Amino acid sequence: MDWKLFVARRIYGSREGGKEISKPAVRIATAGISVGLAVMIVAVAVVIGFKHQVRDKVVGLGSDIVITNFDQQKSYETVPIAVGDTLLQELGDLEGVRQVQRYSTKPGMIMTDDNFLGMVLKGVSSEYNFDFLNRHMVEGEIPVFSDTVSSNLVLVSKTIADKLQVKTGERLYTYYIEGKNVRARRLEIAGIYQTNFTQYDDLFLITDLYTVNRLNAWEPQQVSGVELEVEDYNHLDEVYGRVCGQVDMKTDAFGNTYYVQTVEETNVQIFAWLDLLDMNVWVILILMVGVAGFTMISGLLIIILERTNMIGILKAMGADNSSIRKVFLTFSVFLIGRGMLWGNIIGLSFIVLQSQFSLFSLDPSIYYVDHVPVEFNFWLWLLLNVCTLLVSVLMLVGPSYLIAHIHPAKSIRFE
Repeated sequence: MDWKLFVARRIYGSREGGKEISKPAVRIATAGISVGLAVMIVAVAVVIGFKHQVRDKVVGLGSDIVITNFDQQKSYETVPIAVGDTLLQELGDLEGVRQVQRYSTKPGMIMTDDNFLGMVLKGVSSEYNFDFLNRHMVEGEIPVFSDTVSSNLVLVSKTIADKLQVKTGERLYTYYIEGKNVRARRLEIAGIYQTNFTQYDDLFLITDLYTVNRLNAWEPQQVSGVELEVEDYNHLDEVYGRVCGQVDMKTDAFGNTYYVQTVEETNVQIFAWLDLLDMNVWVILILMVGVAGFTMISGLLIIILERTNMIGILKAMGADNSSIRKVFLTFSVFLIGRGMLWGNIIGLSFIVLQSQFSLFSLDPSIYYVDHVPVEFNFWLWLLLNVCTLLVSVLMLVGPSYLIAHIHPAKSIRFE
């Protein structure tokens, strides 16, 4: 066995602690590593979980890519585009596209005996992917919607249902303005959903595409837009390029121009906000590594000063400064490893407990989720551990040069 490793292990395993000065320093240094790594693991898991949950909600309520009319303004009173079976097939056959679905919208108002509320009626058809809404249904069921027949059924959010004090099976009286005329439509509540995404829950009612197109007085092939779901979100830009090549800025049979946008372009503010979270994580990582590193530096300096006598003896026996520095750096690696072990136990325990029991809740009207989301990523966890070890050891290289200033003749007499 290498003598440097042997000495480092003896120092690490010693229960005497020299003059008992280094024990508190070692414990503080170990605690610094533990807390720092635990905070970093939790911070990364929370940010990844939060970004993915919010993104999944935005995509689930809309889609990854949206095709609308180029002349459409930022309004729910949309300008139609023509989308026939041929175009749907062509879009669905593009590489990377998983789902293609049409939709139409119509702004209106709900009125009851005691209340009224503005809303947007969104019409969908049989090709619509209801997986997201199925996961967020709280009452009732999702009916079969069509583009050829009216169902007179509607899905409402729990937010709207609570405001209007209605429940499944009851009827809603909705009104839509067409020029100087007001059109009425009576719809029955088939189900109630809750996504905790206020921009959607506060506005949208879901019904069949046929009903909304009739209210808009459009031709059978005309819709507000087309939503495309990609197979892999990491390849969104590549699929977006293919869709643009297929339809972007081209005209339909009625002379309207297709316009293609990604979910990040249609929800700029939300995704800009999510990007800011990355900066927060970097700040946390830098601060925690700094705190852990400086506690280790102070601990190492105290240990070196306490072991001055031993250093002098090793030098008198022929050990050079480089070898003795390696002894103390190896000893520091043992301390860092122990701190990292506890840091991983604390951090991973929090992730497991939070994912299973949702111990910490949030206000969904502000954060779009009702609890702190966490998501474990093995490769990021491994990278955090490796970087913590490397940075901590590298920060100790400089202070270890203090050993070179210790003279054997003086240090052997040091008590």
